[in-house]
Amino acid sequence: MKVAFQGELGAYSEMAARSYFHETVQVSPQPTFTDLFERVTSGSCTHGMVPIENTVMGSIHENYDHLLKNDLHIVGELKLRIMHNLIVNPGVRLEDIRHIYSHPAALAQCTKFTRSLTQAEAVVAYDTAGAVKNLKESGAKDAAAIASAQAAVDYDLEILKTGVENNHQNYTRFLIVTKTPVEPEDPAKISLVFAMKDVPGALFKSLSAFALRDINLLKIESRPLEGRPWEYAFYLDLEGHLGHEPCARAIEHLKEIATFVKILGAYPQGEAVEGTVRSKIASR
Repeated sequence: MKVAFQGELGAYSEMAARSYFHETVQVSPQPTFTDLFERVTSGSCTHGMVPIENTVMGSIHENYDHLLKNDLHIVGELKLRIMHNLIVNPGVRLEDIRHIYSHPAALAQCTKFTRSLTQAEAVVAYDTAGAVKNLKESGAKDAAAIASAQAAVDYDLEILKTGVENNHQNYTRFLIVTKTPVEPEDPAKISLVFAMKDVPGALFKSLSAFALRDINLLKIESRPLEGRPWEYAFYLDLEGHLGHEPCARAIEHLKEIATFVKILGAYPQGEAVEGTVRSKIASR
């Protein structure tokens, strides 16, 4: 088993992978989400850990598009508690900091804290753990990074402040993708995507396939269809699994209305976890 994730070692996605599988699972850091999906599609990695939405920032739209384009299956999910930390090189004090580096989403989640440091500016980096890695390599004594506690452990740096996020009910939902589908038992959910003709009542009729059978919809998301301006695909998460007769009938009903339907996966409903900060692993 080898799990691809986007970011550097110490990223929240790595923590999610180790929380879902096991601490010593083999992981494969990737620079972009495109690379992540390519590694799993090619078979060089068996699974991918894909962030899909955050309770503060909302959906990660790029990954919805990747789910549509790639022939992979969602087989699980995990909701990871995101706790941001202010990380510095040894000996750096709060009053020394002039630059705070992190991914733009992490910076947006920590604005109350960063604005309280009036002498410091927030600077966008490509990745939370990557910001810590660069901080370590630079040895800067006037800079800090915002990232996971795991990143501080991995790069031997110090945490000056923990829990610097604005909202402490900050969770990211991750999807686990692979090439082979699973057949989950309850409680389970199905993720699918569909499109329909642009006619009055089309969305109402599509969703009625589930409402008429008392199937609970957990999320709906729309995304533009590539190459078709002002046309959209709709992503649905719903309770149930493909072996559940009402769900199977609802999807068949939807296929009669929609121009296309793609099942992205049926998988066990995931739990919310805090995530465990492990000791540094010398070889990964």
